[in-house]
Amino acid sequence: MIAAFLEIPSLDIFNDSGENLSSTIQLVLVLTVLSLAPAILILMTSFTRIVIVLSFVRSALATQTVPPNQVIIGLALFLTFFIMAPVFSEVNENALQPLFEGEMTQEEAFEEAAVPMKEFMAQHTREKDLALFMGYAGEERPESLEDVPLSTLVPAFVISELKTAFQIGFMIFVPFLVIDMVVASVLMSMGMMMLPPVMIALPFKILLFVMVDGWHLVVRSLLFSF
Repeated sequence: MIAAFLEIPSLDIFNDSGENLSSTIQLVLVLTVLSLAPAILILMTSFTRIVIVLSFVRSALATQTVPPNQVIIGLALFLTFFIMAPVFSEVNENALQPLFEGEMTQEEAFEEAAVPMKEFMAQHTREKDLALFMGYAGEERPESLEDVPLSTLVPAFVISELKTAFQIGFMIFVPFLVIDMVVASVLMSMGMMMLPPVMIALPFKILLFVMVDGWHLVVRSLLFSF
């Protein structure tokens, strides 16, 4: 009875024709793709740049947990869907819908879906970063975008996005840094050494950010950077 209880049921890999994977294996593959969806969203879209810039805004204001992480990530997600809407629509029309209707195989659908994603990433990837990974992989200079593998283009796109996000973050930090320096200088000249300059500078930072409509300017700059 113990042997019968521990017996593992067999799993048919191929169907009757011996060509396609069984429905169980297909379900496992779908679940695997869904588990990788967050990484795909973060690394192959505009999400990385947006969430880093929004985090820089919060750090520059020195408001610590305001806005909270949930708000920053939620806003970054919706901005990502807004920016990537044309790309997602093209993927849906050229790959997903034909796949669901049985007009193409999974491999063909993947190739069609990769084209608009590659075009988007290539527009925001520096040649220096792409050459770094192409050279490390020992690949020759591609003649067209189709010759660039995703395994090379994705990391090059990510480090390019990181540099762009940090450049925007630096520009955001500068005016708030000036406020900190002015407040610190005034407090030192008044002999108020024990009073934290951050406490005094915080309301001025918030006032400046509200007066210039900071969230509008930041989001506008992010939208026009793509």
